[in-house]
Amino acid sequence: MGVATEGDAADGPAALRKPTRRFEARRRAILASAVAELNQKGVRGMTLGEVAARLNLVPTGVIYYFRNKDELATACFLTAIERLEALIGEAMAEPEPAARVRRFLTSFVAFKRQAALGEAEEIAVFNDVRALNSAAVNAAYLTMYRNARRLLDGPGAARLPALERNARTHLMFSEVYWAVAWLKDYEPQDYGRPAERLASILVEGLAAPGAAWPAPRRVDLTAAGDRAAASSELFLRAATELINAEGYHGASVERISARLNVSKGAFYHHNQTKDELVLACFQRAFDLMWRAIRQAEAHRGSGLEVLATVATALVEHQLSGAAPLLRTSTLTTVPAALRPELTARFDRIALRFASILSDGVADGSIRPFDVNVGAQMITGMINAAAELEHWAPGLTAETAAEVYVRPLFDGLAAARRG
Repeated sequence: MGVATEGDAADGPAALRKPTRRFEARRRAILASAVAELNQKGVRGMTLGEVAARLNLVPTGVIYYFRNKDELATACFLTAIERLEALIGEAMAEPEPAARVRRFLTSFVAFKRQAALGEAEEIAVFNDVRALNSAAVNAAYLTMYRNARRLLDGPGAARLPALERNARTHLMFSEVYWAVAWLKDYEPQDYGRPAERLASILVEGLAAPGAAWPAPRRVDLTAAGDRAAASSELFLRAATELINAEGYHGASVERISARLNVSKGAFYHHNQTKDELVLACFQRAFDLMWRAIRQAEAHRGSGLEVLATVATALVEHQLSGAAPLLRTSTLTTVPAALRPELTARFDRIALRFASILSDGVADGSIRPFDVNVGAQMITGMINAAAELEHWAPGLTAETAAEVYVRPLFDGLAAARRG
């Protein structure tokens, strides 16, 4: 599971002698440069030339250490997995699930604080790791995921079926990965505050103690006059699925066209540019989220009822076989010119979630806590449902509310309540 050694990394002179301190220092610098590129542009967008340019090297200076881009990306992700495995191992020293989850989350944010202050090397995010399709990374990640499930083992949690343990573990990781995006709104020196709030919500849940889990109301996410032509729907779905899996750069015109078995000419017959199609994918996500929010609010229930309805409707949509929502985490790989407006629109949705949480605190259905952090965590949970089928196979739209949505309101370490 470890990162490739010098002998694994290249043929030729570097493979024939013992690594020197200078060699290892340069290799670490290349990994750090690659992580910065990966986190900004994704696997498909990273190039060896840009990695080298950050270090004032020519591309062959990188190839001396890593044969190609895939090998370099693999090393970046394996390094990130090693860091997370270490945090999981430390958290397992705690005796109870709640303490383990809390320690893992706060330790992760403490690491992110060190990285933000330049006291630790940043690690790669996993937004589009599937685009790499590395057997070594896939195997290491699966091992890490299985180890992380053990954080939930204990009285009560131990009685959960495998499906529910998988769903809760996916939710925990998803909130950790999404925290990378919203932590940037805080001063690094203050990361301890959101860390405690993140841990409190995931361990104890959003709902007030004793609040009954509501039966989520049904909402209709379709709207009259809002249906695109069948051909446009096909392009929207293909683009959304590719962007969710492989980032903006992975969803090239060629790959979208190939997914639909049409020519590039056919693509441009229906879409002026790729960016126009990407914006339409984001617009679809915004429309669905606002439709769910406004219909849920129209029922005038408690804050808990509104949020349970919104989250359930959107997660069920992701699992229904309909075109999925475009993941908010894909924002990290879209062109810089598109990012500010799209980010602002997602922020407005998070602001509405915070407002509904405040309503819930006032009516007693939601625990008092930092509603800004809670709003981001609701967004992260909905965002992560796009990949839920990969980590909780067997989960259906009908069981999503109980198995995946409810744990964010009850707490990850809580036994399922009737």
